[in-house]
Amino acid sequence: MSSLFIISQFNFMTMNVQIQAVHFDADIKLLDHVNRKLEKLQNFNDRIVQVNVFLKLDNVVHSIKDKIAEIRVHIPRHNFFVKSTSKSFEESFDDALGTMIGQLKKNKEKKAA
Repeated sequence: MSSLFIISQFNFMTMNVQIQAVHFDADIKLLDHVNRKLEKLQNFNDRIVQVNVFLKLDNVVHSIKDKIAEIRVHIPRHNFFVKSTSKSFEESFDDALGTMIGQLKKNKEKKAA
């Protein structure tokens, strides 16, 4: 049986944010970390409509499972997606967010040229 829960949903100005934990219950500390960091995205593109964050446990047989963070950002006529894996959700999310910021900057520079 598959379980997918929408943990939290927020609106930052015009940016709708949805955070989903897959097969586990995320604690408030992790959700606060994700929400606080996501606010920075508006500095790199003010036309962001939707942000989806997926936090997942890797289905590995090892005793220590890898933590996966996926971020999908929707702006008019563009969709961006990044995925990162590490031993903690915070580290995975921070790495994915850094990559996403790079993609948004590159897209903004491309439009300015």
